[in-house]
Amino acid sequence: MMQLSIIIVNYNAKYFLEQCLCSVHKAIKEITAEVFVIDNGSSDGSIDYLQKKFSFVRFIVNKKNEGFSKANNIALRQCSGEYILFLNPDSIIAENILRHCLDFFSTHKEAGAVGVRMLDGSGKFLPESKRSFPSVTVSFLKLSGLSSLFPRSEFFNRYALGYLPENAVHEVDVLCGAFLMAKKKVLLDLNGFDEAFFMYGEDIDLCYRIQQSGYKNYYLGNETIIHFKGESVKQNALNYVRIFYNAMSVFVKKHFTGSNAWLMNMLLHAGIYTRASLSLMASPFRGIKKSSVKLKQNKKLLLVGDPVSAAEAENIIKQNISSGVIKKLQSLDSMSEVQYAVDEIIFCTGNFSYKESIQFVDETKSTYSYKWHGLHTKSIAGSTNKKFTGEVYK
Repeated sequence: MMQLSIIIVNYNAKYFLEQCLCSVHKAIKEITAEVFVIDNGSSDGSIDYLQKKFSFVRFIVNKKNEGFSKANNIALRQCSGEYILFLNPDSIIAENILRHCLDFFSTHKEAGAVGVRMLDGSGKFLPESKRSFPSVTVSFLKLSGLSSLFPRSEFFNRYALGYLPENAVHEVDVLCGAFLMAKKKVLLDLNGFDEAFFMYGEDIDLCYRIQQSGYKNYYLGNETIIHFKGESVKQNALNYVRIFYNAMSVFVKKHFTGSNAWLMNMLLHAGIYTRASLSLMASPFRGIKKSSVKLKQNKKLLLVGDPVSAAEAENIIKQNISSGVIKKLQSLDSMSEVQYAVDEIIFCTGNFSYKESIQFVDETKSTYSYKWHGLHTKSIAGSTNKKFTGEVYK
């Protein structure tokens, strides 16, 4: 029997998806699995570029952007795995993580879904890895900014569960749809994602219904992935605010009644105007930051890992950066030998493991800029900030 079906929804994330699929390919070697990429009307040539590179992937093409929920449901109906993993295209996963998640299900029969600890491309923990359901009080504390002022408080930061250790296993309310593994039977009984959610909020709604059906959601803080975040949803700030709060409004109408529903809608509208105003004020500075990243040419780069992959990466870099200084190491154990300042580390996979690269990023956290190059791919991809689109050498 097929153990796992992996569903990845893509929208114009060609090169990040390329690196994601390289990590997935290594991770499924320990299990029996199938992989679906469902493309939501991308205009960047994703399918033509990737289809000939990844023969183990089944590609489904939508003529237009059907939204995250509907695209996942289309693929879900074709899956044969006992478990389903919803995975974002801008993710890097370790070789053993899928096996570990499946093992957790086998020892926790009450588990309906599991999620993992997520880091952004600079190694910073993403608090949306574990969350509680949005109540009136929780939403007010989140929207008012009080949760950020007291990130470890059980009362003030109930939404992101900041009081729970990020490296431990916990039963939680909400898991992130960027990496959400669930029992297929549970998903089919619930009719998958609610397609009223075009994007955002669908994972909250699904987790809520999983709990309502008698199962538990678990956050596995001992398993870590990289989730660049800015690549899978390329929205400008105002579009993000509009779509996110519209999704929350759908959730409120569906699951709240009476005065609670009225209060939540008031909070959401207040949040929309506040966030929109802040986004407008911040947008000029975002543009400056994006430009400064692209213009930097004299980088000092360190290629770590597989020699063949490193040679490929060096060739790609030379076509993108005219004045970069490149050094190579086959192992992170040799980092002490590096006698010069490093701007960027590129992990060259092949014989070099994704798990080791993720652990290194976790330990060094923003000391360097990081990118990944999968063996025999034609790109190098990474992102230093979850709020901005990433950088690609191709």
